[in-house]
Amino acid sequence: MSLHTQYLESFLRSQFYMLRMDGPLPLPHRHYIAIMKLVKTGENNWSLPELVHAVVLLAHYHALASFVFGSGINPERDPEISNGFRLISVNNFCVCDLANDNNIENASLTGGNFGIVDSLSELEALMERMKRLQEEREDEEASQEEMTTRFEKEKKESLFVVSGDTLHSFPHSDFEDDMIITSDVSRYIEDPGFGYEDFARRGEEHLPTFRAQDYTWENHGFSLVNRLYSDIGHLLDEKFRMVYNLTYNTMATHEDVDTTMLRRALFNYVHCMFGIRYDDYDYGEVNQLLERSLKVYIKTVTCYPERTTKRMYDSYWRQFKHSEKVHVNLLLMEARMQAELLYALRAITRHLT
Repeated sequence: MSLHTQYLESFLRSQFYMLRMDGPLPLPHRHYIAIMKLVKTGENNWSLPELVHAVVLLAHYHALASFVFGSGINPERDPEISNGFRLISVNNFCVCDLANDNNIENASLTGGNFGIVDSLSELEALMERMKRLQEEREDEEASQEEMTTRFEKEKKESLFVVSGDTLHSFPHSDFEDDMIITSDVSRYIEDPGFGYEDFARRGEEHLPTFRAQDYTWENHGFSLVNRLYSDIGHLLDEKFRMVYNLTYNTMATHEDVDTTMLRRALFNYVHCMFGIRYDDYDYGEVNQLLERSLKVYIKTVTCYPERTTKRMYDSYWRQFKHSEKVHVNLLLMEARMQAELLYALRAITRHLT
């Protein structure tokens, strides 16, 4: 995160406030929830402020897991090493290099199996698609009916984007040979099988949709969380806005590039996977801008972070700098957190009314 200092300051402020400053939950409870990321074993009776505090902590650490695994911070198992673990290296740089950004910004992010020419052509093709979409947007906007159809199509397709050790069900997956070995944490949890499930089953005709206009963070979630857990709303809002608007106007070796369209596609695709729709957004842009390997990476990091592999990280946007991919992970993390908060806070709002 130190590659993006503005965001890091905002992140640390909000995390410190959740864990250390005045709040509804006692300090030991906060840390327990943060470690276990579940409230099952807590007290039976929660006040609304305590519940909101717990929800914020859960959403924060669920999303943080995506960033940790997605950025290659977590060690992978290696049977040839005495302690069973090795540090993940991304493009031949170790974690210590990545953390300190040592000599990696100008290094080619092409793995041994990928050619520089191919990755350069991918970059140029992406920029060309961005330019074309911008021109089409200026010439003629899609109708509401068309945008609804495109969202439903993207939402259904997201159910078939599989990840981690389930990749075998995706025909001819580039990641079928990856071996996913996760740490044994079953001793610490009551239900080892508990985890992410798609918001709808494949084959269902009418998939549920959360219309963002009916319950937005800005107009609903922010005020509720701030009322029940003083000031955290301002800190979270600052963090969401910071990552959404963060830009250096660069794409790999190109400068003076408006990346707004790309950042919005990343953020909205995460929400789309959770069934959240923005009426004013054309989801056709997601399909144009996010290649299949990137969608697999996003689904894995967001929903099954422990299955993320180095090969997935290397597979998309191969000419982009490591700091730019960290920026992607920051966007995914905050979109994931906001999606979880929207569902939880909407449920609390309904309980109150």
